[in-house]
Amino acid sequence: MDATKVAGCFRDRTILVTGSTGFLAKLLVEKILRVQPDVKKLYLLVRAPDDAAAQQRVLHEIVGKQLFDVLRARHGADFRSFIQEKTSPLAGDVAHQNRELIDF
Repeated sequence: MDATKVAGCFRDRTILVTGSTGFLAKLLVEKILRVQPDVKKLYLLVRAPDDAAAQQRVLHEIVGKQLFDVLRARHGADFRSFIQEKTSPLAGDVAHQNRELIDF
């Protein structure tokens, strides 16, 4: 497969990431945002009672980690707005019927 096709496969795509605070999901989120910044939106499913709590978990347990230092350096003062534009935390739990999604 042509590398340029692989690199562009997430361009203008909306993606739901389950287990967002887990090890592999953090790597996936960072990799997509770093190599494919033209992704439309990443919906990050987070086990939390509401969207505010989900947002806090994303900020502290995902994008607040050292893993995101390359993106933080690349975007500088605009890092937070880049993250807010490209990600949307969703409170929910895939273990429950209908995923227990809040306001989705």
